[in-house]
Amino acid sequence: MSNLTNTPDAILACARNLIMNGGYNGFSYADIADVVGIRKASIHHHFPSKVDLGRVLVSRYIEDARAGLSQLEQSVEDPRAILEAYTNHWAQCIADSSRPFCVCAMLASELPILPPEVAAEVRAFFRLISRWLTSVMERGGKEGVLVLSSAPEVEAEAFMASVHGAMLSARAYGDGRTFATILAPTLRRLSPVAAH
Repeated sequence: MSNLTNTPDAILACARNLIMNGGYNGFSYADIADVVGIRKASIHHHFPSKVDLGRVLVSRYIEDARAGLSQLEQSVEDPRAILEAYTNHWAQCIADSSRPFCVCAMLASELPILPPEVAAEVRAFFRLISRWLTSVMERGGKEGVLVLSSAPEVEAEAFMASVHGAMLSARAYGDGRTFATILAPTLRRLSPVAAH
């Protein structure tokens, strides 16, 4: 962890990995201290409570997602290609284990037991992705590059659920190829070619 720019970043990176492997309640500040090589008091200095740590972690995850989506929109214009690039990004992350699972999807599975402040951030992440996917679906439908069988909002939610469900299946089977296999029919269904 020493290659990270500062102690708070190292703490957040460690917490994210621990959440990915064991959930929000599956780690303590003692676990972070062991991995990062600092005292628990140092963690409390930067993040007075685990709630503070969780809230900042998800908030930064949202910022990163927002920046990534913006970059994707700037580099790819076609809405269908945007959806493909989005799924390809996750397929690559799963394949190389750099981000084998969305931390917010993991936390969403624990929503009933999360502190309210952390749960609010997790919901904000899903609203961000839902709004973005809705705009992609709307543009794709208007441009004729996506075939929508439901309202754009419904298609967006279904697509988001497919992506996160495919992550879960890939994790369950221990096979990164499962992700792309599951999403292929969803992308085909949205394609005008498949509709004819």
